[in-house]
Amino acid sequence: MSTNTAVSPSEFELVSGLEIHVQLNTKSKIFSSDSASFGAKPNEHISAVSLALPGALPKLNKEVVAKAVRMGLALNCTINELNYFDRKNYFYADLPKGYQITQDNKPICQNGFLNVTLSNGEEKRIGINRIHLEEDAGKSLHDQDDRYSFVDLNRAGVPLIEIVTEPDIRSAEEAAALLLEIRKLVRHLDVSDGNMEEGSLRCDANISIRKFGTTEFGTRCEVKNLNSIRNVRRAMEFEFNRQQEVISAGGRIIQSTLNFDADQGTTAPMRTKEEANDYRYFPDPDLPPIHISAEWLAQIKFDMPALPAEISKQLVADFGVNASEAAMLSEDRDLLAYFNSALSTVGNKKSLVNWLTGSIRALLNEQELSIAEFKLAPEQLAQLINLVDDKKITQQIALQQLLPELIKHPEAEAMTIAASLNLLIVENSDELSGFVDEVLAKFDAQVQAYKKGKKGVLGLFVGEVMKLAKGKADAQKINELLQEKLK
Repeated sequence: MSTNTAVSPSEFELVSGLEIHVQLNTKSKIFSSDSASFGAKPNEHISAVSLALPGALPKLNKEVVAKAVRMGLALNCTINELNYFDRKNYFYADLPKGYQITQDNKPICQNGFLNVTLSNGEEKRIGINRIHLEEDAGKSLHDQDDRYSFVDLNRAGVPLIEIVTEPDIRSAEEAAALLLEIRKLVRHLDVSDGNMEEGSLRCDANISIRKFGTTEFGTRCEVKNLNSIRNVRRAMEFEFNRQQEVISAGGRIIQSTLNFDADQGTTAPMRTKEEANDYRYFPDPDLPPIHISAEWLAQIKFDMPALPAEISKQLVADFGVNASEAAMLSEDRDLLAYFNSALSTVGNKKSLVNWLTGSIRALLNEQELSIAEFKLAPEQLAQLINLVDDKKITQQIALQQLLPELIKHPEAEAMTIAASLNLLIVENSDELSGFVDEVLAKFDAQVQAYKKGKKGVLGLFVGEVMKLAKGKADAQKINELLQEKLK
Protein backbone atom coordinates (compact mmCIF):
# COMPACT_ATOMS: atom_id res chain seq x y z
CA MET A 1 0.00 0.00 0.00
CA SER A 2 1.28 3.46 -0.88
CA THR A 3 1.81 5.91 1.93
CA ASN A 4 1.72 9.04 -0.25
CA THR A 5 -1.99 9.82 0.18
CA ALA A 6 -2.39 13.35 1.47
CA VAL A 7 -3.60 13.06 5.05
CA SER A 8 -3.87 15.99 7.40
CA PRO A 9 -0.99 15.61 9.85
CA SER A 10 -3.14 17.05 12.62
CA GLU A 11 -6.15 14.75 12.17
CA PHE A 12 -4.86 11.54 13.79
CA GLU A 13 -2.56 10.68 16.63
CA LEU A 14 -0.55 7.52 17.15
CA VAL A 15 -1.41 5.34 20.14
CA SER A 16 1.12 2.63 20.92
CA GLY A 17 2.37 0.34 23.64
CA LEU A 18 5.39 -1.93 23.51
CA GLU A 19 5.97 -5.48 24.66
CA ILE A 20 9.72 -5.69 25.25
CA HIS A 21 11.30 -9.11 25.67
CA VAL A 22 14.58 -9.11 27.58
CA GLN A 23 16.69 -12.26 27.64
CA LEU A 24 18.28 -12.49 31.08
CA ASN A 25 22.03 -13.14 31.24
CA THR A 26 21.97 -16.00 33.73
CA LYS A 27 24.39 -18.87 33.21
CA SER A 28 21.62 -21.47 33.11
CA LYS A 29 18.05 -21.61 31.87
CA ILE A 30 15.00 -20.63 33.89
CA PHE A 31 13.84 -24.16 34.80
CA SER A 32 16.91 -26.35 34.18
CA SER A 33 20.69 -26.40 34.53
CA ASP A 34 21.23 -26.25 30.75
CA SER A 35 23.55 -23.46 29.64
CA ALA A 36 21.77 -20.30 28.49
CA SER A 37 24.76 -18.93 26.56
CA PHE A 38 24.44 -17.74 22.97
CA GLY A 39 26.24 -19.13 19.95
CA ALA A 40 26.42 -22.90 20.57
CA LYS A 41 25.91 -25.49 17.85
CA PRO A 42 22.23 -26.43 17.28
CA ASN A 43 20.71 -28.48 20.10
CA GLU A 44 23.91 -28.48 22.15
CA HIS A 45 22.36 -26.88 25.27
CA ILE A 46 19.44 -29.21 25.87
CA SER A 47 18.30 -31.80 28.41
CA ALA A 48 15.18 -33.74 29.37
CA VAL A 49 13.62 -30.51 30.69
CA SER A 50 14.36 -28.47 27.55
CA LEU A 51 13.03 -31.33 25.41
CA ALA A 52 9.94 -31.70 27.65
CA LEU A 53 10.42 -35.46 27.94
CA PRO A 54 7.77 -37.29 29.99
CA GLY A 55 8.38 -37.01 33.72
CA ALA A 56 10.87 -34.10 33.41
CA LEU A 57 10.02 -31.43 35.99
CA PRO A 58 10.99 -27.75 36.03
CA LYS A 59 12.96 -26.21 38.89
CA LEU A 60 13.10 -22.41 39.18
CA ASN A 61 16.41 -20.57 38.86
CA LYS A 62 16.51 -18.12 41.81
CA GLU A 63 18.78 -15.64 40.03
CA VAL A 64 16.09 -15.15 37.37
CA VAL A 65 13.73 -13.85 40.05
CA ALA A 66 16.37 -11.50 41.49
CA LYS A 67 17.11 -9.99 38.07
CA ALA A 68 13.40 -9.44 37.38
CA VAL A 69 12.99 -7.70 40.73
CA ARG A 70 15.98 -5.44 40.02
CA MET A 71 14.41 -4.39 36.75
CA GLY A 72 11.06 -3.83 38.43
CA LEU A 73 12.63 -1.57 41.05
CA ALA A 74 14.42 0.41 38.33
CA LEU A 75 11.08 0.92 36.55
CA ASN A 76 9.34 2.10 39.73
CA CYS A 77 7.09 -0.98 39.87
CA THR A 78 5.25 -2.60 42.75
CA ILE A 79 6.89 -5.94 43.46
CA ASN A 80 4.34 -8.70 44.04
CA GLU A 81 5.85 -10.62 46.92
CA LEU A 82 3.61 -13.59 46.08
CA ASN A 83 3.40 -14.48 42.38
CA TYR A 84 3.15 -17.64 40.37
CA PHE A 85 3.62 -19.24 36.96
CA ASP A 86 0.92 -20.13 34.45
CA ARG A 87 0.74 -22.33 31.41
CA LYS A 88 0.03 -20.51 28.15
CA ASN A 89 -1.30 -23.05 25.68
CA TYR A 90 -0.51 -22.69 21.99
CA PHE A 91 1.23 -24.77 19.36
CA TYR A 92 4.52 -23.95 17.69
CA ALA A 93 6.93 -26.51 16.28
CA ASP A 94 9.73 -25.05 18.40
CA LEU A 95 7.74 -25.14 21.67
CA PRO A 96 8.40 -28.72 22.85
CA LYS A 97 5.80 -28.92 25.66
CA GLY A 98 2.94 -27.53 23.60
CA TYR A 99 2.63 -24.73 26.14
CA GLN A 100 4.83 -21.94 27.48
CA ILE A 101 5.46 -21.36 31.18
CA THR A 102 4.81 -17.66 31.79
CA GLN A 103 2.95 -15.40 34.21
CA ASP A 104 -0.59 -14.14 33.62
CA ASN A 105 -2.80 -13.05 36.52
CA LYS A 106 -0.06 -12.48 39.07
CA PRO A 107 3.14 -11.18 37.43
CA ILE A 108 6.24 -10.43 39.46
CA CYS A 109 6.10 -6.61 38.91
CA GLN A 110 3.25 -4.19 38.16
CA ASN A 111 2.25 -0.53 37.89
CA GLY A 112 5.51 1.25 37.18
CA PHE A 113 6.73 4.05 34.95
CA LEU A 114 9.81 5.34 33.17
CA ASN A 115 10.62 8.93 32.28
CA VAL A 116 12.32 9.46 28.92
CA THR A 117 13.84 12.64 27.53
CA LEU A 118 13.01 13.58 23.93
CA SER A 119 15.20 15.45 21.45
CA ASN A 120 13.51 18.78 22.24
CA GLY A 121 14.37 18.36 25.93
CA GLU A 122 10.78 17.50 26.90
CA GLU A 123 10.35 14.71 29.44
CA LYS A 124 7.69 12.07 28.80
CA ARG A 125 6.42 9.57 31.37
CA ILE A 126 5.50 6.15 29.98
CA GLY A 127 3.56 3.78 32.21
CA ILE A 128 4.73 0.22 32.77
CA ASN A 129 1.73 -2.08 33.07
CA ARG A 130 3.66 -5.16 34.17
CA ILE A 131 6.85 -7.18 34.04
CA HIS A 132 6.41 -10.93 33.92
CA LEU A 133 8.76 -13.90 33.83
CA GLU A 134 8.63 -16.55 31.15
CA GLU A 135 10.67 -19.06 29.19
CA ASP A 136 11.77 -18.55 25.61
CA ALA A 137 10.81 -20.95 22.82
CA GLY A 138 13.23 -22.69 20.48
CA LYS A 139 14.03 -21.57 16.95
CA SER A 140 12.72 -22.96 13.67
CA LEU A 141 15.19 -22.98 10.78
CA HIS A 142 13.57 -22.90 7.34
CA ASP A 143 16.62 -22.27 5.14
CA GLN A 144 18.72 -25.39 5.84
CA ASP A 145 16.93 -27.81 3.52
CA ASP A 146 14.56 -27.54 0.55
CA ARG A 147 12.14 -30.14 1.95
CA TYR A 148 12.27 -29.82 5.74
CA SER A 149 12.34 -27.27 8.52
CA PHE A 150 14.77 -27.90 11.35
CA VAL A 151 14.36 -27.00 15.02
CA ASP A 152 17.13 -25.73 17.33
CA LEU A 153 16.10 -25.98 20.99
CA ASN A 154 19.13 -24.25 22.54
CA ARG A 155 16.95 -21.21 23.21
CA ALA A 156 14.06 -23.23 24.66
CA GLY A 157 13.87 -22.42 28.36
CA VAL A 158 16.19 -19.40 28.24
CA PRO A 159 14.83 -16.93 30.84
CA LEU A 160 12.96 -13.84 29.70
CA ILE A 161 11.25 -10.90 31.27
CA GLU A 162 8.54 -9.23 29.25
CA ILE A 163 8.07 -5.52 29.94
CA VAL A 164 4.59 -4.41 28.89
CA THR A 165 4.01 -0.67 28.68
CA GLU A 166 0.76 1.22 28.88
CA PRO A 167 -0.51 2.65 25.55
CA ASP A 168 1.18 5.96 26.37
CA ILE A 169 3.49 6.23 23.35
CA ARG A 170 2.50 8.92 20.84
CA SER A 171 5.41 8.91 18.39
CA ALA A 172 8.16 6.74 16.96
CA GLU A 173 10.64 9.01 18.74
CA GLU A 174 9.07 8.23 22.13
CA ALA A 175 9.24 4.49 21.39
CA ALA A 176 12.91 4.75 20.39
CA ALA A 177 13.73 6.81 23.49
CA LEU A 178 12.01 4.23 25.71
CA LEU A 179 13.91 1.33 24.15
CA LEU A 180 17.22 3.17 24.51
CA GLU A 181 16.49 3.72 28.22
CA ILE A 182 15.47 0.08 28.72
CA ARG A 183 18.64 -1.12 26.99
CA LYS A 184 20.72 1.24 29.12
CA LEU A 185 19.07 -0.04 32.30
CA VAL A 186 19.36 -3.78 31.57
CA ARG A 187 23.06 -3.35 30.87
CA HIS A 188 23.66 -1.11 33.86
CA LEU A 189 21.89 -3.51 36.21
CA ASP A 190 23.63 -6.55 34.67
CA VAL A 191 20.24 -8.04 33.83
CA SER A 192 20.99 -8.62 30.13
CA ASP A 193 23.55 -7.67 27.50
CA GLY A 194 20.73 -5.92 25.63
CA ASN A 195 22.09 -7.09 22.27
CA MET A 196 19.22 -6.69 19.81
CA GLU A 197 21.17 -8.32 16.95
CA GLU A 198 21.43 -11.57 18.93
CA GLY A 199 17.83 -11.38 20.14
CA SER A 200 18.65 -10.55 23.77
CA LEU A 201 16.35 -7.54 23.46
CA ARG A 202 13.42 -7.61 21.07
CA CYS A 203 10.15 -5.82 20.81
CA ASP A 204 6.54 -6.16 19.65
CA ALA A 205 4.73 -2.89 18.97
CA ASN A 206 0.95 -2.51 19.32
CA ILE A 207 -0.10 0.33 17.05
CA SER A 208 -3.44 2.07 16.56
CA ILE A 209 -4.60 5.55 15.65
CA ARG A 210 -7.42 7.85 16.72
CA LYS A 211 -8.51 11.36 15.91
CA PHE A 212 -7.05 14.07 18.08
CA GLY A 213 -9.39 15.03 20.88
CA THR A 214 -10.97 11.58 21.21
CA THR A 215 -10.29 9.19 24.07
CA GLU A 216 -11.54 5.90 22.65
CA PHE A 217 -8.83 3.56 21.41
CA GLY A 218 -8.75 2.44 17.79
CA THR A 219 -8.29 -1.13 16.52
CA ARG A 220 -4.71 -2.14 17.11
CA CYS A 221 -2.30 -4.12 15.00
CA GLU A 222 0.71 -5.85 16.53
CA VAL A 223 4.04 -5.71 14.70
CA LYS A 224 6.11 -8.68 15.88
CA ASN A 225 9.80 -9.29 16.59
CA LEU A 226 11.40 -5.94 15.86
CA ASN A 227 15.12 -6.43 16.43
CA SER A 228 16.57 -2.92 16.24
CA ILE A 229 15.59 0.51 17.48
CA ARG A 230 15.78 1.81 13.92
CA ASN A 231 13.32 -0.84 12.75
CA VAL A 232 10.94 0.00 15.60
CA ARG A 233 10.88 3.60 14.36
CA ARG A 234 10.46 2.58 10.71
CA ALA A 235 7.71 0.06 11.43
CA MET A 236 5.82 2.49 13.63
CA GLU A 237 6.01 5.33 11.10
CA PHE A 238 4.93 3.09 8.23
CA GLU A 239 2.04 1.53 10.14
CA PHE A 240 0.85 4.93 11.39
CA ASN A 241 0.70 6.22 7.79
CA ARG A 242 -0.94 3.01 6.52
CA GLN A 243 -3.71 3.14 9.10
CA GLN A 244 -4.33 6.83 8.37
CA GLU A 245 -4.76 6.02 4.69
CA VAL A 246 -7.17 3.16 5.39
CA ILE A 247 -9.38 5.26 7.69
CA SER A 248 -9.26 8.32 5.42
CA ALA A 249 -10.36 6.17 2.46
CA GLY A 250 -13.39 4.95 4.42
CA GLY A 251 -11.97 1.54 5.29
CA ARG A 252 -11.56 -0.09 8.69
CA ILE A 253 -8.55 -1.50 10.48
CA ILE A 254 -8.62 -5.26 10.97
CA GLN A 255 -6.98 -6.44 14.17
CA SER A 256 -4.02 -8.50 13.05
CA THR A 257 -0.49 -9.60 13.74
CA LEU A 258 1.98 -8.04 11.32
CA ASN A 259 5.50 -8.81 10.17
CA PHE A 260 7.92 -5.98 9.35
CA ASP A 261 9.99 -6.29 6.16
CA ALA A 262 13.22 -4.46 7.00
CA ASP A 263 14.35 -4.39 3.35
CA GLN A 264 11.15 -2.77 2.10
CA GLY A 265 10.30 -0.84 5.25
CA THR A 266 6.72 -2.18 5.14
CA THR A 267 4.39 -4.27 7.28
CA ALA A 268 2.37 -7.28 6.10
CA PRO A 269 -0.17 -9.54 7.86
CA MET A 270 1.01 -12.77 9.49
CA ARG A 271 -2.45 -13.68 10.82
CA THR A 272 -5.68 -11.97 11.84
CA LYS A 273 -7.08 -11.91 15.37
CA GLU A 274 -10.84 -11.78 15.61
CA GLU A 275 -10.49 -11.87 19.37
CA ALA A 276 -7.48 -11.20 21.49
CA ASN A 277 -5.58 -14.03 23.14
CA ASP A 278 -7.32 -17.32 23.86
CA TYR A 279 -4.47 -19.19 25.47
CA ARG A 280 -6.41 -21.05 28.21
CA TYR A 281 -4.06 -19.89 30.98
CA PHE A 282 -4.07 -21.86 34.23
CA PRO A 283 -1.55 -22.03 37.12
CA ASP A 284 1.30 -24.42 36.41
CA PRO A 285 0.88 -27.39 38.78
CA ASP A 286 4.58 -28.33 38.64
CA LEU A 287 5.87 -25.03 40.05
CA PRO A 288 5.06 -23.68 43.52
CA PRO A 289 4.23 -19.96 43.91
CA ILE A 290 7.19 -17.60 44.24
CA HIS A 291 7.40 -15.97 47.65
CA ILE A 292 9.72 -12.97 47.83
CA SER A 293 10.34 -12.37 51.50
CA ALA A 294 10.64 -8.87 52.92
CA GLU A 295 14.25 -9.67 53.88
CA TRP A 296 15.19 -10.82 50.36
CA LEU A 297 13.51 -7.80 48.76
CA ALA A 298 15.36 -5.49 51.17
CA GLN A 299 18.67 -7.17 50.27
CA ILE A 300 18.01 -6.77 46.52
CA LYS A 301 17.22 -3.08 47.06
CA PHE A 302 20.37 -2.65 49.15
CA ASP A 303 22.53 -4.26 46.44
CA MET A 304 21.03 -2.12 43.67
CA PRO A 305 23.57 0.27 42.11
CA ALA A 306 22.69 3.92 41.59
CA LEU A 307 20.74 4.30 38.35
CA PRO A 308 22.21 6.15 35.32
CA ALA A 309 19.95 9.20 35.80
CA GLU A 310 21.10 9.58 39.42
CA ILE A 311 24.74 9.09 38.44
CA SER A 312 24.44 11.74 35.69
CA LYS A 313 23.06 14.32 38.12
CA GLN A 314 25.85 13.54 40.60
CA LEU A 315 28.54 13.85 37.92
CA VAL A 316 27.19 17.24 36.84
CA ALA A 317 27.06 18.43 40.46
CA ASP A 318 30.46 17.07 41.56
CA PHE A 319 32.65 17.63 38.51
CA GLY A 320 30.95 20.32 36.43
CA VAL A 321 30.61 18.06 33.39
CA ASN A 322 27.93 18.78 30.82
CA ALA A 323 24.85 16.60 30.32
CA SER A 324 26.30 14.81 27.29
CA GLU A 325 29.53 13.88 29.10
CA ALA A 326 27.60 12.78 32.18
CA ALA A 327 25.34 10.56 30.08
CA MET A 328 28.33 8.99 28.34
CA LEU A 329 29.93 8.06 31.67
CA SER A 330 26.77 6.94 33.45
CA GLU A 331 25.53 4.72 30.63
CA ASP A 332 28.69 2.61 30.35
CA ARG A 333 29.41 0.56 33.49
CA ASP A 334 32.98 -0.19 32.43
CA LEU A 335 33.74 3.42 31.54
CA LEU A 336 32.31 4.61 34.86
CA ALA A 337 34.39 2.02 36.75
CA TYR A 338 37.51 3.16 34.87
CA PHE A 339 36.70 6.80 35.70
CA ASN A 340 36.22 6.00 39.40
CA SER A 341 39.50 4.03 39.53
CA ALA A 342 41.45 6.97 38.09
CA LEU A 343 39.87 9.60 40.36
CA SER A 344 42.18 9.10 43.34
CA THR A 345 45.31 9.65 41.19
CA VAL A 346 44.30 12.42 38.79
CA GLY A 347 44.75 16.04 39.85
CA ASN A 348 42.08 17.68 37.70
CA LYS A 349 38.85 15.65 37.63
CA LYS A 350 37.44 17.61 34.66
CA SER A 351 40.59 16.83 32.66
CA LEU A 352 39.95 13.13 33.28
CA VAL A 353 36.42 13.50 31.91
CA ASN A 354 37.71 15.39 28.88
CA TRP A 355 40.27 12.71 28.09
CA LEU A 356 37.86 9.78 28.53
CA THR A 357 35.08 11.34 26.45
CA GLY A 358 37.46 12.86 23.92
CA SER A 359 40.90 11.51 23.00
CA ILE A 360 40.55 8.09 24.66
CA ARG A 361 37.08 7.53 23.23
CA ALA A 362 38.34 8.43 19.74
CA LEU A 363 41.28 6.05 20.14
CA LEU A 364 39.03 3.19 21.27
CA ASN A 365 36.62 3.79 18.39
CA GLU A 366 39.49 3.81 15.92
CA GLN A 367 40.83 0.51 17.26
CA GLU A 368 37.31 -0.94 17.74
CA LEU A 369 37.93 -1.60 21.43
CA SER A 370 35.77 -1.19 24.51
CA ILE A 371 37.17 0.48 27.62
CA ALA A 372 37.18 -2.96 29.27
CA GLU A 373 39.65 -4.12 26.59
CA PHE A 374 41.87 -1.02 26.91
CA LYS A 375 45.32 -2.05 28.15
CA LEU A 376 46.19 1.25 29.84
CA ALA A 377 45.56 1.11 33.60
CA PRO A 378 43.36 3.90 35.02
CA GLU A 379 46.19 5.02 37.32
CA GLN A 380 48.58 5.30 34.35
CA LEU A 381 46.12 7.45 32.41
CA ALA A 382 45.72 9.66 35.47
CA GLN A 383 49.51 10.05 35.72
CA LEU A 384 49.70 10.94 32.02
CA ILE A 385 46.96 13.56 32.43
CA ASN A 386 48.78 15.04 35.42
CA LEU A 387 51.96 15.42 33.34
CA VAL A 388 50.01 17.27 30.63
CA ASP A 389 48.15 19.49 33.12
CA ASP A 390 51.40 20.29 34.94
CA LYS A 391 52.99 21.23 31.59
CA LYS A 392 55.62 18.52 31.93
CA ILE A 393 54.68 17.07 28.55
CA THR A 394 52.57 18.24 25.61
CA GLN A 395 49.23 16.61 24.90
CA GLN A 396 50.32 15.64 21.40
CA ILE A 397 53.43 13.80 22.62
CA ALA A 398 51.41 12.27 25.47
CA LEU A 399 48.97 10.78 22.96
CA GLN A 400 51.37 9.83 20.20
CA GLN A 401 54.44 8.65 22.13
CA LEU A 402 53.91 8.27 25.87
CA LEU A 403 50.54 6.50 25.81
CA PRO A 404 51.66 3.65 23.46
CA GLU A 405 54.73 3.07 25.66
CA LEU A 406 52.63 2.94 28.83
CA ILE A 407 50.38 0.33 27.22
CA LYS A 408 53.47 -1.79 26.55
CA HIS A 409 54.63 -1.38 30.17
CA PRO A 410 51.53 -1.75 32.40
CA GLU A 411 53.52 -1.51 35.64
CA ALA A 412 55.56 1.57 34.72
CA GLU A 413 55.13 5.09 36.05
CA ALA A 414 54.25 7.68 33.41
CA MET A 415 56.96 10.09 34.63
CA THR A 416 59.62 7.36 34.48
CA ILE A 417 58.76 6.43 30.89
CA ALA A 418 58.53 10.08 29.79
CA ALA A 419 61.95 10.86 31.26
CA SER A 420 63.61 7.74 29.84
CA LEU A 421 62.34 8.60 26.34
CA ASN A 422 63.33 12.27 26.69
CA LEU A 423 59.72 13.39 26.18
CA LEU A 424 59.55 16.03 28.92
CA ILE A 425 59.04 19.65 27.98
CA VAL A 426 62.19 21.74 27.60
CA GLU A 427 62.26 23.88 30.72
CA ASN A 428 65.60 25.54 30.01
CA SER A 429 64.54 29.13 29.25
CA ASP A 430 67.90 29.94 27.62
CA GLU A 431 67.57 26.99 25.22
CA LEU A 432 63.99 27.92 24.33
CA SER A 433 64.95 31.58 23.91
CA GLY A 434 67.69 30.50 21.52
CA PHE A 435 65.16 28.56 19.42
CA VAL A 436 62.96 31.68 19.26
CA ASP A 437 65.88 33.86 18.14
CA GLU A 438 66.77 31.32 15.44
CA VAL A 439 63.24 31.31 14.04
CA LEU A 440 62.87 35.10 14.05
CA ALA A 441 66.17 35.47 12.22
CA LYS A 442 65.10 32.90 9.62
CA PHE A 443 61.73 34.55 8.92
CA ASP A 444 62.66 38.23 8.83
CA ALA A 445 60.02 39.14 6.21
CA GLN A 446 57.28 37.61 8.33
CA VAL A 447 58.64 39.44 11.39
CA GLN A 448 58.29 42.75 9.54
CA ALA A 449 54.75 41.77 8.46
CA TYR A 450 53.87 41.00 12.08
CA LYS A 451 55.13 44.39 13.20
CA LYS A 452 52.92 46.02 10.55
CA GLY A 453 49.87 44.34 12.07
CA LYS A 454 49.74 40.90 10.41
CA LYS A 455 49.37 39.03 13.70
CA GLY A 456 48.41 35.73 12.04
CA VAL A 457 52.05 34.86 11.34
CA LEU A 458 52.57 34.26 15.06
CA GLY A 459 51.28 30.71 14.54
CA LEU A 460 54.05 30.11 11.99
CA PHE A 461 56.67 31.17 14.50
CA VAL A 462 55.23 28.95 17.25
CA GLY A 463 55.21 25.95 14.90
CA GLU A 464 58.82 26.49 13.84
CA VAL A 465 60.03 26.86 17.43
CA MET A 466 58.13 23.68 18.34
CA LYS A 467 59.93 21.85 15.53
CA LEU A 468 63.32 22.92 16.86
CA ALA A 469 62.23 21.78 20.34
CA LYS A 470 61.08 18.46 18.80
CA GLY A 471 57.59 19.07 20.16
CA LYS A 472 58.85 19.21 23.74
CA ALA A 473 57.90 22.76 24.56
CA ASP A 474 54.99 24.58 26.13
CA ALA A 475 53.18 26.46 23.36
CA GLN A 476 52.02 29.13 25.78
CA LYS A 477 55.56 29.77 26.95
CA ILE A 478 56.73 30.00 23.32
CA ASN A 479 53.94 32.51 22.67
CA GLU A 480 55.03 34.66 25.58
CA LEU A 481 58.70 34.61 24.52
CA LEU A 482 57.81 35.48 20.91
CA GLN A 483 55.58 38.39 21.88
CA GLU A 484 58.26 39.71 24.22
CA LYS A 485 60.92 39.61 21.49
CA LEU A 486 58.58 41.04 18.82
CA LYS A 487 57.75 44.21 20.78
